[in-house]
Amino acid sequence: MNKIFKFTSNRVWRTYQGGKLLDTIEGKENPQDTSFPEDWIGSTVEARNVGREHISEGLAMVKDEAGQSVPFRDLLQKNQEYFLGKSGDTPRSLDDIPLVKYLDSSTRLHFQAHPTREFAQERLGMPRGKTEAYVILETREDVADPYIYAGFQRSPSREELKTWIETQDIASIESCFDRIPVKPGDVFLLPGGRPHALGEGILMLEIMEPSDLAVRFEFERCGYVIPEQARFMGRDIETALDVFNFDPVPIEKVDEEFRCIPKVLSLDEDNNGLEELIGSKDTACFTVKRASVNNSFKRKESAFFYGIVAEGSGTFRIGDEVTNLKRWDRFFCPAGVSEFEYQTELGMSILECYPGNS
Repeated sequence: MNKIFKFTSNRVWRTYQGGKLLDTIEGKENPQDTSFPEDWIGSTVEARNVGREHISEGLAMVKDEAGQSVPFRDLLQKNQEYFLGKSGDTPRSLDDIPLVKYLDSSTRLHFQAHPTREFAQERLGMPRGKTEAYVILETREDVADPYIYAGFQRSPSREELKTWIETQDIASIESCFDRIPVKPGDVFLLPGGRPHALGEGILMLEIMEPSDLAVRFEFERCGYVIPEQARFMGRDIETALDVFNFDPVPIEKVDEEFRCIPKVLSLDEDNNGLEELIGSKDTACFTVKRASVNNSFKRKESAFFYGIVAEGSGTFRIGDEVTNLKRWDRFFCPAGVSEFEYQTELGMSILECYPGNS
């Protein structure tokens, strides 16, 4: 049982275009942008795609001990305390597992906002909202100035935004934002309630609360029109407007509000290091660390995590159990694995996504 679980691709249909870089990562002969721009890594969450309810999407599959392909979610439930551990004296639930994705955009995404956990619980009867984080991995060479939109820099009134949404006055909506330049290595945290949009030409790792709740207040992108029931989480526009945090974030305050600065947790004499990219001071929803490995890096952890090899290659060792890792590989390390070791000859960087503290 003491092993990690590696995942194969788990592409999910979305309402925007992208995925060419994901095709390249998967080794496809003719990489291209399609309606499958995301790869949900080890997901225990089903995608909510109106009009595609007959298609099961989002749940990751793995091989069980008998070699049968089963949903990863089902495997976790067979020995939940070993895989997920405890939060205090209470066993962790599947709701504690962050949803981790590769996201590869070829176009600007829809303007959207997500509910906070409190809003989801009080107004939607759901356990989790959708605070999310971005770790920028690569940008496309043909995109000169990659960017994101985050928070209103110039906030409209509630009535103005309602009118713009109803008339789909996208120019007025876009005028509320300034472009925030991004580059590989940048880390951003978008709390629930903040309106946002991801620009074109960005490959990133997205970490979020395990839900697919979204207020999509731009209804059409790339010729696809979002069905009415998928725009406001199945609610009315007044409920959707209640989701928004209208507090303005002036451009000079954007970094303070959304950008996360890595904090060094440890660094040994061989320059094997561990950084905290997103911690409990930033959000209670999840934690993200980055391990930088130069040779042999022994680790001790008490929580489960999802690992993503962002750079280089090497191995993951648990006792005599050795798993090869190459760039872009993704895996799950159970809470029951308290000691492990990264090894590499040429260098390796691993992003580790942990549950939050609540």
